[in-house]
Amino acid sequence: MNEEEVQQLGSLLKEIRDNQKRQLDRQAEALALQREQFALVQRQTERHERIQDRAENIQEKGAQMMAVARKTLFVLLPIVALLIFYVSWLIFR
Repeated sequence: MNEEEVQQLGSLLKEIRDNQKRQLDRQAEALALQREQFALVQRQTERHERIQDRAENIQEKGAQMMAVARKTLFVLLPIVALLIFYVSWLIFR
């Protein structure tokens, strides 16, 4: 190999090295971006879980309130019916 070919080979190897370094830098940037996105997804998932837990608690409280209302209605409805019947009896008597 003559001197010119050695210089071309050296410059080619330097270019390959520089391109590999640029590629590694880009990969590092992409990895950092992926880490940021993953952290964002984790935070959103945690937030959604908290919201879901709150919604479940609200639904549970609502179901408890409905159960109490049904029981109360079961007791009050006959009393109200008797009072209406009694008032009607007093009026039409």
